[in-house]
Amino acid sequence: MDYIITTEQLTKKYKNFTAVNRVSLHIRKGSIYGFLGPNGAGKSTTMKMLLGLTVPTQGSFTVDGKQFPKDRIAILKEIGSFIEAPSFYANLTGRENLDIIRRILDLEKDDVEDALELVGLTEFGDRLAKKYSLGMKQRLGLAGALLGRPPILILDEPTNGLDPAGIHEIRNLVKSLPELYDCTVLISSHMLSEIELIADDVGILNHGRLLFEGSLDDLRQYALRSGFAADHLEDVFLSMVEKDNSERKQRAKL
Repeated sequence: MDYIITTEQLTKKYKNFTAVNRVSLHIRKGSIYGFLGPNGAGKSTTMKMLLGLTVPTQGSFTVDGKQFPKDRIAILKEIGSFIEAPSFYANLTGRENLDIIRRILDLEKDDVEDALELVGLTEFGDRLAKKYSLGMKQRLGLAGALLGRPPILILDEPTNGLDPAGIHEIRNLVKSLPELYDCTVLISSHMLSEIELIADDVGILNHGRLLFEGSLDDLRQYALRSGFAADHLEDVFLSMVEKDNSERKQRAKL
């Protein structure tokens, strides 16, 4: 199997709190990997470790054959990211905001137009960012991640706060990206119903622990073996989290 990202026992502790607990991920090259879990499960912390924004307490990870921390700069050059709500200079246009990122990354001028086209904002490139709708701001954030067409995209809940139409827009855009320019996407969410429509594989996290990893078909088979109703994967996801929470409470009483 050709994995472009692997983590081995990745762990992040803050004093007495363990945000990520021995997580081993296997993300296939050219796939969309849905990273699922309730709010506070450790998804964002894991992504921040992959981006070098926070240092692992234990464990290791490899990105496209490069090992962290030895190859940290080389890893960052291969990743475009969208972490939390993107912030922009309100009194600059979308195009000008992207050009600032382009210069920081030392990319070609044409890359700004390419990114605007990829997210469907070419005709709005000269509009001030403060006049963008929330959906357009999310698209501009994605355009920033897409600058230079990096081979790996890490997207942390890019549909957060959007209305149904905005969610549909961003979902279709993300779904098209691997085929559009042969990239790999790691996308987090707390809604399996959304991820189910775009992902090839999923990893389910709860309280920092990886409960499941595999394809959506694997998840259905796992549900049947575990006695969960497999008709609706969203229900499977919620049942898995609820079962894990219940077991955690039982262990805490012992």
